[in-house]
Amino acid sequence: MNTTGTKTKAGSSGPAILAQGLSKRFGQVKAVTGLDLSIEAGEIVAFLGPNGAGKTTTVDMMLGLSDASSGTVEVLGGPPRKAAGAGRIAAVLQTGGLLRDLSVRETVTAIASMFKASDRVPDVLARADLNGIAKRRVGKCSGGEQQRLKFALALLPDPDVLILDEPTAGMDVNARRHFWEVMQADAEAGRTVVFATHYLEEAEQYAARTVVMNHGRLIADAPTRKLRSSLGGRTITALIPGTALDRLRGAPGVSQLHVPAAETLAGESLRIELRAEDSDAVARLLLNELGGSDLRIAEPSLEAAFTELTTGSKAAREPSDGSDESTRSAS
Repeated sequence: MNTTGTKTKAGSSGPAILAQGLSKRFGQVKAVTGLDLSIEAGEIVAFLGPNGAGKTTTVDMMLGLSDASSGTVEVLGGPPRKAAGAGRIAAVLQTGGLLRDLSVRETVTAIASMFKASDRVPDVLARADLNGIAKRRVGKCSGGEQQRLKFALALLPDPDVLILDEPTAGMDVNARRHFWEVMQADAEAGRTVVFATHYLEEAEQYAARTVVMNHGRLIADAPTRKLRSSLGGRTITALIPGTALDRLRGAPGVSQLHVPAAETLAGESLRIELRAEDSDAVARLLLNELGGSDLRIAEPSLEAAFTELTTGSKAAREPSDGSDESTRSAS
């Protein structure tokens, strides 16, 4: 596999993407409100949020596809449309069709001619792992293969900033692995990668930083590891005798003790789940004093943090006054 990092272009200093007070309205609908965001060159940033959070509208403004109602967004120190016109920012979006009667290679070659980048065709076919299907007609390609083709097209202008909307949708495990190897190599070489995804395990594994939106507002922006640990404590599951449940409820350091309803009918042993700041101490209590067994300890996951932020945060509980679905289906 070819995972050689791209050569970055000389140019602007400062953030790759800078949004200040960025807002977008569609009539009375507030899609994005007061977004402040700075993304540096070479970062891989996961851009998360439930459907209707405002991600798609924000991405549209970053790409120059939509104008802000108020506030500003700059890409590489200038207007997004200027960066897009120069091929310095590119995107892989869920929307946008491909010509089904052309082959994969013909599609890449045709688009390359628009960017005067015909010499890059062999490289992007290899980087998107398309050589094996280069002669296949697009209409015969699977959803994941078409997504890889869109990725190849985005790479043609050798952009400094790459925006990805559900980039690995439809890809198999090997294709996903190859894709992220390429993205990591590119980031190391200076390319900025911002991706929206519903595969939270990808964000957890590949993004050093995670940004979360909800109801058009930025509600979290932190290193992914810190965001995971913000929940506090680790999750512990175990089987315990039913008679030990009351003692466990009063144990120091135990929080969010949960006994699934189905488990209460299982006899004397109960499957419990709890959260603990000092997981070692609680594990010793469970095993040595309460007769517990089948104990499992897990670090907080990004999925758990995301759920807490978007369903338990103040912002999530406020009534929604809009979404970005007035332009196209949000992701």
